[in-house]
Amino acid sequence: MEFDFEALIQTFKAEAEENLGRMEESLVALEDAPADHELLHTIFRVAHTLKGNAAALGFTGLTEFAHRLEDCLDRLQKGTAQAGTGLITALLKSVDAMRELLSSSLAGNVEMQDAHQELLKVLAEESGVIPRTLHPAEPAHPAAPLRNSPGRRKEDQTEWSERTRTLRVDIDKLDRMLNLTGEIAIARGRIRQMLAELEGRSGEETLEVQRDSDRLFLDLQELVMKIRMVPIGPTFRQHSRTVRDLATSSGKQARLEIEGEEVEVDTTVVNLIKDPLTHMLRNAVDHGLETPEARQAAGKDPCGLIRLKAFHDTGNIVIQISDDGAGLNRTRILEKARTRGLATKAEVNDSELFRLICEPGFSTADKVTDVSGRGVGMDVVRRNIEALRGTVTAESKEGAGTTLTIRLPLTLAIIEGFLVGVGIETYVLPLDVVVECVDLPESERGNGASEGIINLRGKSLPYVRMRHMFGGDIENSAREQIVVVQHHEMRAGLVVDSLYGENQIVIKPLGKIFQGLPGVSGSTILGNGRVALILDVPAIVAGLSKSAPEESPVIA
Repeated sequence: MEFDFEALIQTFKAEAEENLGRMEESLVALEDAPADHELLHTIFRVAHTLKGNAAALGFTGLTEFAHRLEDCLDRLQKGTAQAGTGLITALLKSVDAMRELLSSSLAGNVEMQDAHQELLKVLAEESGVIPRTLHPAEPAHPAAPLRNSPGRRKEDQTEWSERTRTLRVDIDKLDRMLNLTGEIAIARGRIRQMLAELEGRSGEETLEVQRDSDRLFLDLQELVMKIRMVPIGPTFRQHSRTVRDLATSSGKQARLEIEGEEVEVDTTVVNLIKDPLTHMLRNAVDHGLETPEARQAAGKDPCGLIRLKAFHDTGNIVIQISDDGAGLNRTRILEKARTRGLATKAEVNDSELFRLICEPGFSTADKVTDVSGRGVGMDVVRRNIEALRGTVTAESKEGAGTTLTIRLPLTLAIIEGFLVGVGIETYVLPLDVVVECVDLPESERGNGASEGIINLRGKSLPYVRMRHMFGGDIENSAREQIVVVQHHEMRAGLVVDSLYGENQIVIKPLGKIFQGLPGVSGSTILGNGRVALILDVPAIVAGLSKSAPEESPVIA
């Protein structure tokens, strides 16, 4: 049987990256609990495993570095070295160095560089280790046996057997599986529509069989979606070091508390949420938390608390980033906004204040630093979250801190949609933004206006006729209906001709020509084979709220 060395390399790479992430998280936790022997054991075990696996593959530089790291960790375990800030910083830099050595080794360069040697000297000084000389061509210990080696211990074989119950799956294959289930969904929708149009008993019996196959398909689709779901915890824990390093560099103290690690979300969402989370956490440390002296003067713990929390809510994943800092500085934000012509009101609520912060180029920093001052962070957050069909809102209390709430769909591929008709065209509204449907008042019918305002149970509701958005020369139908939609606190009405009801929608991205089309976020293929546009409700509602007169409130 031919040995697949490339598969072995890929397995080593995946496990090494996972282990280095675990080591990084444990080191950050060790700084707060230096006497935690379990954390020390975890860190030492990771270094030892990485050393053995690297030696088996001939990665001499990574092997030597991990072995020298073990010397330092051994002193920590024996209590002859203390896990102070200086040593923890050096150990975290060692994790970075091993990531570099991993990358270079996989690229064919297996030796250490001068920078790695210098870091080992710092590590030795911080831990009190007497430097030893290790010949780079020789591994520190005999190579560890491969997983299928006859000499492998029985308990290790049991561990490997248990691990084979989970598999690493190529995300491209999962995407292909999901695309196929989407195509099947479209095909079965067409079959269902054709069968429903047949007359006689044979048509009814065939339709019943088709319904049975539908149930099987939905089970398959649910299974594919579950395969793509991963816990959010590992992504959250990666940011422990971000908070720690930033607080240290800015002369502050901060700890990250995580809730809801077990909450699962689509792997695509996890990958795309990393950058926004980084920006928001950096903002919380830099702008939210006060210095230890200021916190102590205010009667607070000198060490600030930042909390990352995740939970499910009505078909969405909600992520909250909160801090116990000073809260949003309303006066300063409004001054900056007025200077730039972004605000005219004397008072604004938290949501309006946050929208100002998210304007391109907006910053309250007096000078540009490595962390802030360029006004790009929160703008990036807003754009990235909205690109995921999500929303971000803020709540703040002076002296008590700020909470940012991100609401995202569990998956980016399939949504529950509400179908409406305008003329011969069908449009899709995400079901989670639909509040209710009512008849357009008779006084508003036939007036030919593209927009207007009605009184809905004592509150003003701005509306727009969709036929004017996508074809203004079409005559109004005899009976028009309003679909009331909501985004944040704002509600608006979309006037349509027909209501077709709920359906599961497979999202198809728009081509490059149509990307950026106002009011449209995607498309889907209906059961009759026609293309339907998925409406960008937040953009439509925001446009209506700007055009609504001030004396007619939009807020529901």
